Amino acid sequence: MDTGTTAYAFWAVVAIEAAAAALAATQFIHMLQLESYQGKMYLKWLFRHAGDALTFLMVGIVALALRASAAFLVHYGTLVANIAYVGADALYVLMLLLMYFADRKKEKKKPLVYTGRVKRLIAVLFLLSAAFAASLFISVEASPNGIPTWGAFLLLYGLRYLPGALLPLFVFLAWLITYPLEEAVKAWYFNDARNILKKRTDLIKIGITGSYGKTSAKHALGEILKERYDVLYTPGSFNTPMGVSRVVREKLKDDHNVFIAEMGARYKGDIEELCRLVGPRYGIITSVGKQHLETFGSLENVVATKSELMEGIAENGACFFNGDNALCREMYETSKLTDKFLFGTDGDGLYMKASELSVSAKGSRFALTAQGGESVACETKLLGRHNIINIAGAAALAHFLGLTLEEIAAAIARLKPVEHRLELIEGPVTVIDDAFNSNPEGAKEALEVLKSFSGKRIVVTPGMVELGGEESALNRAFGQAMAKAADVAILVGYERAEPIREGLMSLGFDEKNIVKAKSLNEAAELLKLYTEPGAAVLFENDLPDNYDE
Repeated sequence: MDTGTTAYAFWAVVAIEAAAAALAATQFIHMLQLESYQGKMYLKWLFRHAGDALTFLMVGIVALALRASAAFLVHYGTLVANIAYVGADALYVLMLLLMYFADRKKEKKKPLVYTGRVKRLIAVLFLLSAAFAASLFISVEASPNGIPTWGAFLLLYGLRYLPGALLPLFVFLAWLITYPLEEAVKAWYFNDARNILKKRTDLIKIGITGSYGKTSAKHALGEILKERYDVLYTPGSFNTPMGVSRVVREKLKDDHNVFIAEMGARYKGDIEELCRLVGPRYGIITSVGKQHLETFGSLENVVATKSELMEGIAENGACFFNGDNALCREMYETSKLTDKFLFGTDGDGLYMKASELSVSAKGSRFALTAQGGESVACETKLLGRHNIINIAGAAALAHFLGLTLEEIAAAIARLKPVEHRLELIEGPVTVIDDAFNSNPEGAKEALEVLKSFSGKRIVVTPGMVELGGEESALNRAFGQAMAKAADVAILVGYERAEPIREGLMSLGFDEKNIVKAKSLNEAAELLKLYTEPGAAVLFENDLPDNYDE
């Protein structure tokens, strides 16, 4: 075989190895995506799942050991040595591909979305892996007689297999390399969406935030305002700058005269950035509580971040605060806005009050009373007292914008549960799907809903996450509340499930009715042993794949 053919063959091997590494890396890119492309959070996930990284390290070590053994096997003939040489590369590629296909077979709650950013990460990983694999060829060509020293041999082959051995870290390296480009791309989309919104001076722009309840309040407000307006509101949980920018650029039409943006946050400054994008004239703060403490660091930072909405409201605008929430009331008191209003079910000074609450397994009834004393009876299929408060917030802003209480009540009657947020699925066994909830107050309200069912009551949960140093204590309190509402508790996983078990046991819950499951699929199978006609099952929270234990 001539030199040119050998070179082509080697570069083909380099490309194959780089492609295998890039494919195997997608499972880690998936975790990076689930962590919202936050490098710090990805490293935290990697630390929690160090075993995954060690598996890939073994891939590199095994390949390097087989490649090094070829130097000794040459004494048994060139053919044997060449088989070892080729076998090392083949084994390296095979192991990476096996790990890729093994991951593909795993059921994903939220699969990897191949966005432009993901494709760019894969391309950079391919080039990085190719560069490391090619280092051997380049160095051998530069060595005397084409033979590197033993030290160089081990170093160069170590480099060749390094992308596979340290694949999780190479994903982080690719993130670092692409970060400046991605920030530039984000800035372009952000500014384009912002300019679109700034030009729409006729558009009523509304921002909704809160530790919980913002998605439900957004849906309620959007549906109520449709009584008079052509409304666009961000779908699902599109509540980040890029998510909102995408909705504006792809969905906002000239016919729309109201735009409602849900505003989520995990760090201080997140709501401020969203306000710069949207320029809201009106705002609703649904609640403030202990959520995302892992990233916020403290409840004080949560309060400061949610306060960014009221500070971002236009001078001639208005903001509406949950009067039942003590922290929201404090924000209301400190707000410098001229037009600021409270809503809720209890307390003085409410612009919109929900009273005469009747909450059952079939829905809710209540009366809405405006500040002037006018009242209307309302009925909704939505479950839970906290949903009534969210509706009251939506009704308050809608009434401020000119809708009558009769129009508001008619829209409330048509409201449908938001998917996975206390969504009722009726049948011989009633399912209460609250899978998107992951906060102490929301979990407490979900358990109150469960209490309203008369049959056997079962909770399936992996616990709550992102609560920082308070996570164990809050999950333990969750278990104590569960002991007062449920007959059977099916706990998924261990890390967060164990404090829940402790909370249950502390109130004398029957240990025979505490069931442990490794995964949600296993929990679903075990659930069949405990259900019966007339039973109610609450699925409280479903952790994303990056929190699986």
